[in-house]
Amino acid sequence: MTLLVSVFAAVISTAVWYKKQPDSEMRLGILCWLFWGASLMWLVDAIFEYAELGAEYFSPAPADMLNDLFLGLSVVALALIIWLVILLIKDPKGVIKGKLLKKKES
Repeated sequence: MTLLVSVFAAVISTAVWYKKQPDSEMRLGILCWLFWGASLMWLVDAIFEYAELGAEYFSPAPADMLNDLFLGLSVVALALIIWLVILLIKDPKGVIKGKLLKKKES
């Protein structure tokens, strides 16, 4: 479930990034890399877990699926927070800089 959540987030963010590619001021490429990195991590985890469990890997308990869903959503939320912090630091549209300069002038 964690792999599915992160892959869906990666595909959606990549599609949005591709559509907005010439105008990359919102740094969507960083978000894509975060989601694809998480997807790769979960893929490696799934391969090793399948090697350990075998066919049982494909029949998880409902509680395990729910836990994996929450973990996947947590990873997506963490990636979005990291992306937001990067946006606030880079300030591509100059909003924060404008607000700070406006306060200094007052």
